[in-house]
Amino acid sequence: MSVLPSTHPAASLCGGSPAPVVRTRALHVVPEARTLPSVVGAGLRVPTLHGETAYANLDHAASTPALETVKAAVDRALETYSSVHRGAGFASRLTSAWYEQARAEVAAFVGAREGDAVIFTRTTTDSWALLSKALPSRTTVFVFGTEHHSTLLPWGRFRTVRLPVPQTVEDAHALLEEALADHPSRHRLVVVAAASNVTGEVWPIERFATLAHEHGARIAVDAAQLSAHRPIDLAAWDADYVAFSGHKTYAPYGVGVLAGRSDWLDAGNPYLLGGGATRSVTEDGTTWATGPARHEGGSPNVIGAIALAAACSTISRHREAIEEHETRLLERLRAGLEGVAGVEVLSIFGDDSDRVGVVAFTIDGWDSSLVSQVLSVEHGIGVRDGKFCAHLLIDELLEDPWGERSSTAVRASIGLGSTLEGVERLVAAVATLVEHGTDADWTLTESGWALEGTDPRDVEVERPW
Repeated sequence: MSVLPSTHPAASLCGGSPAPVVRTRALHVVPEARTLPSVVGAGLRVPTLHGETAYANLDHAASTPALETVKAAVDRALETYSSVHRGAGFASRLTSAWYEQARAEVAAFVGAREGDAVIFTRTTTDSWALLSKALPSRTTVFVFGTEHHSTLLPWGRFRTVRLPVPQTVEDAHALLEEALADHPSRHRLVVVAAASNVTGEVWPIERFATLAHEHGARIAVDAAQLSAHRPIDLAAWDADYVAFSGHKTYAPYGVGVLAGRSDWLDAGNPYLLGGGATRSVTEDGTTWATGPARHEGGSPNVIGAIALAAACSTISRHREAIEEHETRLLERLRAGLEGVAGVEVLSIFGDDSDRVGVVAFTIDGWDSSLVSQVLSVEHGIGVRDGKFCAHLLIDELLEDPWGERSSTAVRASIGLGSTLEGVERLVAAVATLVEHGTDADWTLTESGWALEGTDPRDVEVERPW
């Protein structure tokens, strides 16, 4: 490895030493044999009413466990951890080099084009907050009611055109085309999720990017629910921006990404005012950096960046194995649930839609929050219940003028921490619940459903620190 002086915009942060870069050849991913990467905590066992059992992790849409390769990369990086872009010492130069190499790895993972910026943030939500502050004045933003709150809310009420929940892809295309025609302005941005965090349905991003560009608009893609499952490709999509999170991509170390065209980002006000975002500060004023440094003020989360780069590299090498694993589990999950009387699997575009491993469902006569508690306490299964920060979509999908059905849903989501046994256990548990009810007595309290008697999950566990 050759560490060389850098012309990176952060090279003289706070008057420090030049930051290093490492000359690397273009990244070339060589797929490995069809083996699945291992996750940390795969052997976790949990207490239930019937004794200890293997944990069935069906909650990947909320957050993923760390990959073993990610943990190994973090452990190695911690041995020489030091400040980024600030020090002349070997540890600082090495850490700085790895930070910029992580940026290059992530750029390759998202199919970034020459000139695109790759900015490290905290989460997808943070990425959209950053982009919202960098938009040109009076930009009009178009967003569907299907979106997660992080993509629905940050743009501001008065410059957001909110489109209704569509019935089909064709309906979505027509709604957007009409809205773009009815709201001409100099700067416009379409925001759409690549995959729904409620139903897992995959949107045809290339088609919506083409439509946006035909009307002179840009498009930003929320890939939070896609990044762990399918390729992200800014260039192939012809999309302008993409955002995703490490904690949903097997790198739960407090890092996110915003990648895309640099002109708006270089022209917008810095996201975090402070050291790192500046070129110079004098009594007469401040000159701000351009490029990623402009929006990465303060000491960056280098461990998070390295963790995410390791995850991206691992996923890219094992892409086929991951997709085969998830396809098999998803097919069994959907078929199993749809075979249980009273279970409704939710969908935006219809049952035949392409989707990643996210399935939201309801059970006639059962409150969703009770279902998730029963699955945990009685069967050792982790799922999620509620509206999943997508209230408009859930309200539309569960619309019930007679008030006879649940207003929330249960969500089971698969990933590398999921097994076929876990999926089979979920399907069997739901069937048992429908046919025979619960094994224990539950009471609805002000804070939610409570188990009558001792909850086996209320055990003392030694703190990790």
